[in-house]
This record gives sequence, structure tokens and C-alpha cells, in this order.
Amino acid sequence: MRAIVLAGERPGGGTLARALELPSGVLAPLAGRPCIQHVVDALRDASCVGTLVLCGPARDVVDGSQALRSLVAAADVVWREPARGPAASALAAAADSPFPQLLTSGDHGLLQADIVDAFCLSSSTVNADLVVGLVPHAKVSDAFPESRRTVLRFADGGYCGSNLFALRTPESIRALTFWRSVEADRKRPWRIARRLGFTPLMRYLTGRLRIDAAFDELSRVAGCRVGWVEVCAARAAVDVDSEADWRLAEKILQADAAGRVPEAS
Repeated sequence: MRAIVLAGERPGGGTLARALELPSGVLAPLAGRPCIQHVVDALRDASCVGTLVLCGPARDVVDGSQALRSLVAAADVVWREPARGPAASALAAAADSPFPQLLTSGDHGLLQADIVDAFCLSSSTVNADLVVGLVPHAKVSDAFPESRRTVLRFADGGYCGSNLFALRTPESIRALTFWRSVEADRKRPWRIARRLGFTPLMRYLTGRLRIDAAFDELSRVAGCRVGWVEVCAARAAVDVDSEADWRLAEKILQADAAGRVPEAS
């Protein structure tokens, strides 16, 4: 399938880009290569992926980086100017390609081909238009106890995002459209809560909302079937968008190079 990689930067630059004085966080060096190169290599090595679409970075950032110029010149890569925000970029890229499609991010520097293939395989068995990959929080905390991650806490367990999404059918565009509208309200959380409804929100806040029920509610407001699959690799929950995560990713890749396994199986 076609893989869409969101590699744009919010206005003013991301936290990591500012910390490292780089024009884009996807250029953060990991094991001697830009973060985005690790993402592209993992997708290229995955058996389920064909061509790649890079939504970003901006043209001036690409022009100023030899690594990015080489990347976008490759025959299997299509570069697109990023839209205003990741959801808009995903919508623009997904609309002109056959389904299914894979969606991930340019800061997913610890992505590996076997993680991608396992996700694509498991998502193909789900009766949904869009499938979200989630990593059990217990796996992440066991593997990387020093890492602080956002946790979705359901009645049947806590999960972290994996930045892996399978757009299974054209109806998944509705979920991306909903994401774009929610993204516009990200600084007004009461508006997001109002969209989901009072009852499911209160059940979630009091720890009584089960994960399948949560995705049923999400499907209702998104206007299409949204499902989820478990991603077993703890590293899939680590996106390299802060100094702390950048240092953690370097530590993990150093352990990989030394032949050690730094995370729980």
C-alpha cells in the first residue's frame, strides 16, 4: 500500500526543532542520520509498503538540506508541500490515492519494518474504515520507565498511541475530516468534549469507559467505522518530538547497534 508520512512543522517550529536549532524536527540526528531517514528506511523495508508520500517539510527546508533533497529525489518518494496542520496534510494526500493506505509521522524515528508489517497485517482483519494502532501502556512503562507518555486510560487498560493508522476504505476520509475539525479546537477542549457527548466523556473520566465502547463513540461522531489493533512493540509508542524522547531514541538505537534489547518483549 501507499504510505503517507506527515513531516510538516507547526508555525514557529516544534519543541525539538527549536531545542536543536534545526529548521524541522524530522532532521534531528539519530545514530548519524536524520530522524525522517529512519522512518523512510523502515517503510521501504516493509513488505506491505510500495510508494511513499512525504507531506513536508516545507520547500525551503527541503532546499536547504542535502539529506532531504536526496530523499525527495528518489523514485519511490513523492514530496508534497504540507498543508496547514497534520490533519489537512493527511486529507490532501489521501484523497488522490487508492485505498488502503498507511499513515504515519516523520518523527517516528524508532519505526521498524516488522512493526509496520505486523500492523498492516492485523489492521487488515478489522472490520473498519480506519484502524488505529495502540500500544499497551504496561509494555511501554516496563520497557522505558523513564519515558513520560500520554496514556489513554480505559476501564480495560491503558494505551499509548503508535502514530500508525490504516486508511482501509474511502470512508476513512470522514475520520480525517473529523480530525481536522477537532484539531482546530485543540486549544478549546470543551468543544471537543461537547462533540463526544456528556455520558461517554464522564464514563471515561471516571474510568468506566471500555476501549471498544470508546471506539464505537468515536465511529459515531466521525461518521465512519473506526477500529483499533494492539501494537506489541513498546518502541512504537515513542515519537521523537522532544529533547527527552530524542535522547531516549538515541539510547535505544545505541543498544540496537550493540546487540542488546533495551525493551521488554
